[in-house]
Amino acid sequence: MTDTAAPVPVRSPGRSAAWLQAHAVPVAVVLAVVLLAWYGAAWAMNAPGAIERVLNASGNPWDWQDLLAATLQMERPVLPAPHQVAMDLWSSLVDWPVNSPRNLLYHVAVTGEATLVGFVMGTALGLVLSVLIVHSRTLERALLPWIVASQTVPVLAIAPIVLVILGSLGFAGLAPKAVIAMYLCFFPVTVAMVQGLRSPQVIETEMLHTYAASRWQALWLLRLPAALPFLFPALRVGIAAGLVGAMVAELPTGATAGLGARLLTGSYYGNTVAIWSALVMSALLGLTLTAAVALVEQRVLRHRRQP
Repeated sequence: MTDTAAPVPVRSPGRSAAWLQAHAVPVAVVLAVVLLAWYGAAWAMNAPGAIERVLNASGNPWDWQDLLAATLQMERPVLPAPHQVAMDLWSSLVDWPVNSPRNLLYHVAVTGEATLVGFVMGTALGLVLSVLIVHSRTLERALLPWIVASQTVPVLAIAPIVLVILGSLGFAGLAPKAVIAMYLCFFPVTVAMVQGLRSPQVIETEMLHTYAASRWQALWLLRLPAALPFLFPALRVGIAAGLVGAMVAELPTGATAGLGARLLTGSYYGNTVAIWSALVMSALLGLTLTAAVALVEQRVLRHRRQP
């Protein structure tokens, strides 16, 4: 008998090297350039303080080796060096329990919860508004200008108003932050879905009319599937904007938890290393959330393309 098992495809070394050259090498080069520029900026911005506070008292300010060491090891630098931020992040993650306010993961959980709740609310609001706008010319003329105008008001001006109104109604904690995150999330979803719901061609809509399909059947069978490629890029933008909104909402409340509160505490005490650690963690959180949306997009659109 002959073996009829299908051969297992093996990735050739040449293909793997090409993939690394196309993806990993550019990322590594950009990262190296950013780190070098960061170290150079840290040295330039911290040098005057190092000369004044450290080297004048204990060393020769013109010794570049001592100056370099002093600028990269200052306790409260103007711009912390990358290794200082990395050490502070590591210390925060391993030296304290997860439920401790000194652990950045604790603040990530607080801000991430508000971001996700606001993202869900903003996505739902954007979907509802886009359906109403597409199906009613009157609502389009009445709503769309106000939707666009709402984004011209800075979120820093909106946040205190929302906090005062919701606070007077008895809502505190998560709700105000989620509402402000929703305020930034719904706009890209609304605009993208209006375009996506109108993307089907006339011949496709007329074909559904010949089958006597109702508006809701046309929406479910034609318009929504056609709008999916428009929806997911808007969701990636929306969840990143929601993260910004959740962090901004933590600033005027005097919150003790969340990445925004961590930034505010660091600015109060002049702890620039803690500020930059919170900034780096917020960037990592934003990348994680957008990557999760991109993963969902990949799976949904892949199943949609399958026969």
